[in-house]
Formats: sequence, C-alpha cells, structure tokens
Amino acid sequence: MNQTDNAVKASLFVTCIIDQFFPEVGEAAVRVLRRLGVDVEFDQSQTCCGQPAFNNGFWNDAKPTARRLVDSYEGEGNVVVPSGSCAAMLRVFYNELFHDEQDTLRRAQALAPHVFEFTEFVSDVLGAENREGLFHATKPMRVTYHESCHLKRELGVDLQPRSLIKSLPGVELVEMPQAEVCCGFGGTFSVKYADISAAMLNDKIANIQSANVDAVVAGDMSCLMHIGGGLEKQEAGIRAIHIAQLLDERI
Repeated sequence: MNQTDNAVKASLFVTCIIDQFFPEVGEAAVRVLRRLGVDVEFDQSQTCCGQPAFNNGFWNDAKPTARRLVDSYEGEGNVVVPSGSCAAMLRVFYNELFHDEQDTLRRAQALAPHVFEFTEFVSDVLGAENREGLFHATKPMRVTYHESCHLKRELGVDLQPRSLIKSLPGVELVEMPQAEVCCGFGGTFSVKYADISAAMLNDKIANIQSANVDAVVAGDMSCLMHIGGGLEKQEAGIRAIHIAQLLDERI
C-alpha cells in the first residue's frame, strides 16, 4: 500500500472492551497514530460490532448493531481497530451474518478492504518500522508476544506485530513456546467452560514465564485481560500490555 503519511486519515473503532474497561489503550493508539501523521477521527456514537451476540448464536440480535456500524463507517475511508477479534468480525464474519441481506452484505463487503487491525495499519500502511528516529529507547525490556486467535487465524496477521516490536530500541522479543495457542478466554467460552479455560490459561502463563520476560504483549485486550488476571493472581511480576501501549511508551 502506497499511501503517504501526510495524506492518511483514519477512524478509530475503539471496541467495547477498550471503551468500557481499558480506555488507556484507545488513548495510546490515538497518540501513536497521530505521531505517525494520521488524521484520527473518533465517532462518539459508535457502539458494538455485534460480535458477542453473533458468537453466541443470536444473529438477529447482532444484526442491528452490526448494521449500524456499517452505516456509520460507510464511505469514511480507513477504519483502524485495536483488536484482531473485532477487526475479523467486520472483515470476515459480516459475510456470514448478512448472507441473507444482499444490500447490507454488499455494503459490508465494500467496507471490509478499508478495515485494518492496528498493527496492520501501523506496519503495512504507515511503515513505522522503517522510519528512522521514530522510536527511542527507555529502559531495556524483554517481552514475549501472544498471538490472538482471530488476529492470526482469520486475518493472517503475525509478522506485523513482531516486526514492530523488533524495531523498538532497547526491547528484546523472546518467543515463548506455543505462542499461537489460545489463552482460554474465547469470550463466553471462559464462562461456559470455566475449568477448561482455566487449564488453558495456566498453560499460557507457564509458557510466558518460561521466556523470562518483563511483559507479554498482544493485540487484543480480551486476551490480555484474561492473561493479566492470571499473572496477577500468581504474582508473576509480568505486565500484560497491548502493543499500542508498548509503541506509545517509545514513540
């Protein structure tokens, strides 16, 4: 993609979990994008993308909120989403949700190519890794990267986050075992199958600890909320941070 940084505009779709529980992640994403020359817009009327209802089989309940999102962002240009899960909902799963509504499906499919997960946009569109002097070193830091399920499997994004992390002065990326394995959150999966979810989380935490790092980084706050809670409970002394926060600390 050959857009130049002085011409890029983007709307931030902040996601429910960030809006309600982790607003600091949305603020970090905005600061990073603006530092990269992006004219960031934020629609105050934005609501849920419909994913929770969709994933639980309540498609008729998901449709009004999803349709409203399509209405809001239609023709608005780039939409940046600091969540692989919600970005996948817009780009991939609206095809299923609106399979029986041809007009909405057409509009959703027209919107899809303009929807970017945060690291996709920062890396593929803005080329942040190649901007000399953009990032600066603070204290040395060892981090590992957790591959969120939808981000990797539905969007195919795995190189961009790693490339961005490796470009940060003073930050060492240490690969943990089974980085691609689910953390056990899975939305309501962690409620419906709590014991299985807890076992998966324990495996993930053990893999994180084996990397001997200061922080675990990911692109979805749902995963990080789950992992961070487990790390805190075990008093592991390891931060769980969104990649937007990691970039923001060094930009």
